Amino acid sequence: MNYNLKKADVTDIPEIWTILQHAITRRKKDGSNQWQDGYPNPEVIKKDIEKGYGYVLTADEKTIGYCAILINDEPEYEKIEGKWLTNSDFVVFHRVAIAENFLGNNLSKKIIEFIEYFARTMNIKSLKADTNHDNFAMMKIFEKSGFTFCGTVYFRGSPRRAYEKVLQ
Repeated sequence: MNYNLKKADVTDIPEIWTILQHAITRRKKDGSNQWQDGYPNPEVIKKDIEKGYGYVLTADEKTIGYCAILINDEPEYEKIEGKWLTNSDFVVFHRVAIAENFLGNNLSKKIIEFIEYFARTMNIKSLKADTNHDNFAMMKIFEKSGFTFCGTVYFRGSPRRAYEKVLQ
């Protein structure tokens, strides 16, 4: 398959929302509290796209994944309980989700590879991300992708595990 990560547009919202709804259900089924508070939702996706943060993973032009990619734009990361590996520019990504019928193909790792490429094209050497303390699948993806656990950050009052990867 030919995979690509490209900017999302508003016409992608229905497909993105379907992918996220399935991910929300999976998180709940796995016993995770992540995404069980009404977030993310279609308004969040719309704002991502309007701000230029929303990206879709495609396979032969079919939307099969979603994430938001931002540069130096995560105020909560300034309040980390712990220590980041770097204090320079960084790319942060949120809301990684893969379509139900494409699970098990290492596509979250594929998204991270595209994000690494994106960061390198911007001459940025740091990727930062976070996940819920009970999202074991994402923690494993971070570890397999070379991320280091750096501490705890908080979103909407909930603690999150913060990770960073320094690009060579």
